Amino acid sequence: MAEAAEKTMVLKLPKWKLVMFALGQLGWSLASWAVSNALSAFFLPPEGTGGSLFPVFIFQGAVMGIATVIGLINMGGRIWDAVTDPLIANLSDKNKSRFGRRRIFLAISAVPTALFAFLVFVPLMSGTSSGGQLINSAWLVATITLYYLFITMYCTPYNALIAELGHTPAERLGISTAISITWALGFVIGNLVWMIAPVLQQALGLAADASGYAKAFQMTLGLFSLVSAILMLLPVIFINEQKYADAKPSDLSLIESIKSTFSNRQFRWFVASDLPYWVALNFIQQGMLYFFTVLLGLDPSFAGTAAVVMFFLSYAFYWPVVALSKKFGKKIVVIAGFSVFALVFTLCLVLGWLPLANEIQAWIIVGLAALPLAIFGILPNAIIGDIADSHAVETGSHQGGMFYGARTFMMKVGISLANLIFPSLLLLGRSAENPLGIRLAAASAIGFSLLGLFAFLKYNEKHVLRVLAGEEASRR
Repeated sequence: MAEAAEKTMVLKLPKWKLVMFALGQLGWSLASWAVSNALSAFFLPPEGTGGSLFPVFIFQGAVMGIATVIGLINMGGRIWDAVTDPLIANLSDKNKSRFGRRRIFLAISAVPTALFAFLVFVPLMSGTSSGGQLINSAWLVATITLYYLFITMYCTPYNALIAELGHTPAERLGISTAISITWALGFVIGNLVWMIAPVLQQALGLAADASGYAKAFQMTLGLFSLVSAILMLLPVIFINEQKYADAKPSDLSLIESIKSTFSNRQFRWFVASDLPYWVALNFIQQGMLYFFTVLLGLDPSFAGTAAVVMFFLSYAFYWPVVALSKKFGKKIVVIAGFSVFALVFTLCLVLGWLPLANEIQAWIIVGLAALPLAIFGILPNAIIGDIADSHAVETGSHQGGMFYGARTFMMKVGISLANLIFPSLLLLGRSAENPLGIRLAAASAIGFSLLGLFAFLKYNEKHVLRVLAGEEASRR
């Protein structure tokens, strides 16, 4: 009873502070956009009738016959990123800083995250020689390693605050909805680079070739990084954990905390579904440029326009997603999201073969993909918050950081697989004359979507909500 009384003293987060918190999500979404969505396009550019979109910076051929340099570097960075997740999560859970056990990590990592997200796309040398390609590859390894370290230091403690600032399932759903909106907005703004870069290239009189386009692209990302750094500092400035966060430092060691987290059956099924989801998501994020420019013959700027429209359209689904999840539960809505995702990739597989104008085929993909983007943008973070809170009720261990860190670990394993598989498939063909690799990427994404669906069917939402309902009743 004493613990329950103590919890009632924690204040509900005011709406304007919720906005400040959500703007932090906009910051890291914008900072991470290019590394997550444009790395393959920048270092393994699509080939059109007018030549390559970007100059050659690193080796373009196959490594060991099956992989690419960019795929191996990105996968290695993601593995490093995944390894650091539980380490940062445990340090954050155990931290007793008066500045805030989560906030201190946000303060340290915000500016470096934005800086290295930009430097990843600033090769040191021309790629016209093998020596220059080798130096650029080494620079890419260094910058992407530091980028992933600092973004983990920001995102893992940030996500842990979802469960701690939201004191009920309804509050956590509200926070998840808010940060989903700002995450999607960051994705939309990031995709504007495909429209801003050619305009900037012409306005500044840069060379009308791939090198001029690359410079305009880099300048746009530099501006985005500056804005993202400022936004990521807003939660540090405005969120006082002592007043609003409902949590206590954990005394568990790293190994004990990991074991405790994965002992939760509902969490295991959730992350088992989450891993293939992230593989599929990254296939569409990285593949959209290839799907639209190669399979449909559209201009690269169309991919940016389509992404912006898709994410704004996803906002139209936010209210129905929230309303339906409150009425029927989050589980059934997520199942619908997986099903629509599989349909989207089925259509991507046959793009260019349908008896419709190419632009119409593209807009059908955009319209359908908006729904699962809304569902997966809102509900997974709320589900993790529910699981973490129910686990604390059942075990007395407050491990919000580890739950989000473990989820992020599995997410990054999925992204690592996507970063290895996607460019490797492109080796089989990424041109209009031979698009085999692009179509195989779509086919692979169908399989991953179905794997995620089957795993999530095992998640027992009713058990989690029963535990939380009992805790809520004990507070009254």
